[in-house]
Amino acid sequence: MIYYPNPSTDPHYNLALEEYLMDILPEDSKCLLLWQNRPSIIIGKHQNTIEEINADFVRENNINVVRRMSGGGAVYHDLGNLNFTFIVGERIPSQLFDFRSFTVPVVSCLRGLGVQAEFNNRNDLTIDEKKFSGNAQFIRKRKCLHHGTLLFNINLDHLEQALRVSQDKIESKGIKSVRSRVTNILPLLSVPITLEEFKHAILDELERSGDRIEIKHLTPEEEKKIQELVRTKYGTWEWNYGESPRYTLKKSRRFDFGKVEVLLDVNQGIIQTCKLYGDFFGKEEISILEEKLAGCRYEKASIEQALAGVNVSEYGNGLTLPLLFSLLTQ
Repeated sequence: MIYYPNPSTDPHYNLALEEYLMDILPEDSKCLLLWQNRPSIIIGKHQNTIEEINADFVRENNINVVRRMSGGGAVYHDLGNLNFTFIVGERIPSQLFDFRSFTVPVVSCLRGLGVQAEFNNRNDLTIDEKKFSGNAQFIRKRKCLHHGTLLFNINLDHLEQALRVSQDKIESKGIKSVRSRVTNILPLLSVPITLEEFKHAILDELERSGDRIEIKHLTPEEEKKIQELVRTKYGTWEWNYGESPRYTLKKSRRFDFGKVEVLLDVNQGIIQTCKLYGDFFGKEEISILEEKLAGCRYEKASIEQALAGVNVSEYGNGLTLPLLFSLLTQ
């Protein structure tokens, strides 16, 4: 396994680094990153940024807001958080969005430190039913990028205030607040260690499990290409926020696989534009699905005709045509 040491705490650079490596690494390679961000909110690819953050708190506390390649929900990072990224050859279709297998080393590492961590729900790691790690995946060119957060000693007050968590998400999980859902790892360790020591414990666990760690460093030319990706994408308002579209109809529903929100601009009964948001995961670009609805009548028969034969689960893992029809037409 190739391990790229990354001392950067710039979220724009770190997310650009992920995408760069995702594109240039051979399909048969396996890569690992362990990295940190200064205070940031990392937005899921399909999310509407302005509805996920507490804009006043973000501005007052100089918190970066950056969109990532993968789906899922918004997460808060600071220097008390450790992030991990695996890039591997794409799994067979039945194993896509298999989060459990990538989190095994983290769970094993923590259990070795005396903490009974568990994989829970669709993409979380928990300790005593409190979340300390959220995970997400992205598929491109027969490669899978899996990344996750590890709340080691994060500022939980800032996490709670920075994220504007929708009430339906809180209620769907049967809890009262963001704070009640999350925990840090450090207070639960029988013997306190530093975050740097925790990082090395994860590397040691990977080697114990059979992954030989090969350290590799980026070249100056590679660094330039990553910085160019920051300039043209991850550092731009267009990518991180994007313009909120005009809409005449707004519908949302939480399904077992995540929340889906649809904004429709309907004029004289014709769908002019469609925008789908949510904390779901998908293999294909959601814009392709949105474009299929533009120009059709806002009626069930026309929508069914526009989407006939479309495998919508490719755009939202777990989504089906009947579920999408019910959201759009009811």
